[in-house]
Parts: sequence; structure tokens; C-alpha cells
Amino acid sequence: MELDYLYKKALDLMPLSVEEGTFLYRHAPYGELIYIGDTLRQIHVPGKNAGWMIDRNVNLTNICFSRCKFCNFCRRKDDPDAYVTTIGDYKRKIDELYSLGGDQILLQGGMNPDLGLDFYTGLFTRLKELYPSLKLHALGPPEIVYLSKKEKLPYGTVLERLLEAGLDSLPGAGAEILSDRVRKIVSPAKATTDEWLGVMREAHRMNLPTSATMMYGHVETTTERIEHLVRLRELQEKRPEGSYGFIAFIPWPFQDEGTLLAGRHGIKSSYTAPDYIRLIAISRIMLNNITNLQSSLLTVGKEVAILSLHAGANDLGSIMIEENVVSSAGSDNRFDAEEIQAVIKEAGYVPVRRNQKYETV
Repeated sequence: MELDYLYKKALDLMPLSVEEGTFLYRHAPYGELIYIGDTLRQIHVPGKNAGWMIDRNVNLTNICFSRCKFCNFCRRKDDPDAYVTTIGDYKRKIDELYSLGGDQILLQGGMNPDLGLDFYTGLFTRLKELYPSLKLHALGPPEIVYLSKKEKLPYGTVLERLLEAGLDSLPGAGAEILSDRVRKIVSPAKATTDEWLGVMREAHRMNLPTSATMMYGHVETTTERIEHLVRLRELQEKRPEGSYGFIAFIPWPFQDEGTLLAGRHGIKSSYTAPDYIRLIAISRIMLNNITNLQSSLLTVGKEVAILSLHAGANDLGSIMIEENVVSSAGSDNRFDAEEIQAVIKEAGYVPVRRNQKYETV
């Protein structure tokens, strides 16, 4: 394969194959790949603006039967520190969010076997009664698959009931790597690749705004990373005309501190700053139909986030008033509103606050 041909194909917004993407990832000179990623960023999101937002990650519960091997957050029902968040706790957390100028919660947590669809619809309804302007960016495909099986209902019915109760958008949580070989190792009790994609397909049919993610740097191969990107791109291609589809893609590296993957299986995170920047650039190249690419400031920190804004990313995500899952495995690069804007300015961009639909607010 010739690199110049692949560069031209990428700049013409033509879809690259798994083989072509893998070749670029492995062989493209670092500077050239960054240049292509940044050029494509300017095609998708022209100008010098870079996005950020204010929200809060509130965990519904830390009780989870999935027990993914990269997660330190989950607990069994009888563990002394197991919990289900109370309405009183929600009110305290949301009041603080509003006081800081935010209006969205990223509502996630464990797959608690005692909590069914009625629990979630009741909770969403109650939160919207208490806070009518609150935006619920909540759950994810694994929870929808779980609720579908528990209630013996199709994905569409589960999503419809959650929408009626107040769901505003669906995070791309639980994607990890969209390879069943990988998933059987790192999260064997969680949704399969086809199940994850099936939920998102249904969400796109319903015009529910969604995002897509990747948690990499553990047992996957380079080719499996590229296959993950191609699966997302192909699903995005099939969304109905006018549907939001995947509004953004967010990759972040595996955090290994205290995890079963590291402790029991000896699998350490393969994260390096240059490889993250390379992944940002290759994601921008492969995902020719997803507009926004977010760098994970929480996991990679300030210096790498600045570089990523010059390699294809156009957003640094949220100030994340609260985050418990990723930080429990050793990552905690949190920034307040002034600090995240300062990072964007240091990168030479203009900070623009946005909402979950990537609309300026």
C-alpha cells in the first residue's frame, strides 16, 4: 500500500478499509498522521473553537453482576459499601450541579439485578418533576440489553419507555472494544458486540442522540482497534436520514491500577502519549461520518489533551464535577471550568461551552 494514496483517500472523506486503516496506524509517520487528522478536523469542524461542557457523573448504584475485569467500582449486594443512590442524594448532587451552571447528569452505574425497568422509569420521571430543565444523558447499551432480557422486551420498547420517562440521550458506554474475542476476556458478562450495536441501531432509528466510545490498551490488537472504528462507521452510515446517530466519538486508555486484569492476569495498560495521539488521528481518519471527536482529558491529562487538539480532536469533554468509575482505577485529571478553558486556550483554541448535542450554549 502507498501512504500518499491512503492520505488522499482520507482527505477526500472516502471510507478506508480495515486493512488500510491498520496499515496507516502501523506505518504512517507520526507527523504526517497528525497533519492528516488535523486537516480533517478542519473539514468537519472548521475554525479555532474547541468544545467543553459542565455536567456531573452520578452513579445509580455500585451493585453490578457484570464484574468487568477492568472495573474497580462494582460491588456485590452484600458488600458493606454497596449502595443505591437515594432521591435525597440526587437532589444534593443536582443542586450543586445547578449552582455551578450545569444542567446535565451522566447517569450510569452497575447492572443491579434487583433494579428493573420500572425503577429507571420511576427515577427519571421523579428527577424531571423535581428539575424540569435537567438533561438526562443516561445508561448505555449494556444496561438496555440487560433490561431487555430481564423484562423480556425488545430494545425499542425499553428505549421508548425510558424516553417517555425523560431520557434525553444515550451514552456510548460499555463499547470497550467491539470484538467478541476481547469482550470474552475483559467483560464476559456484558453485552456482545452485536447486542451493543443493535441497541445503538434502534436508538438511531428513534432519533435518540448517542455517542460512541472506545476503551483500549489492554488485550486488543491494532487490527481490532480499527475494526471497532469501522463497525461504528458502518452503523453510522445506516442511520435514517435526519437522525442524530453518533454525535461524537470518545476514546480513552485502560486504567489498570488495582484491576483484575492487572492483578490476576498481569495485563498492564499499554497506554503511551504518542499512541493516544496516533489513535486520535486515526479515529478522525476512519470515522469520516462522525463530526465530533473528544479527547479524554480525565484520563490523559493536560499535555496530551493539548496535543490531541492538533491531531483531530475538537473537544475536551466535561469538567466532570463527579466521576467514580475511571478514577477508581487510577485516573483523576479533573479540571474546573476555568482550568479546562485555560487548557483549550493554551492549545491555541477558543473555548466554547456546548451541550450534549454539541450545540453552543
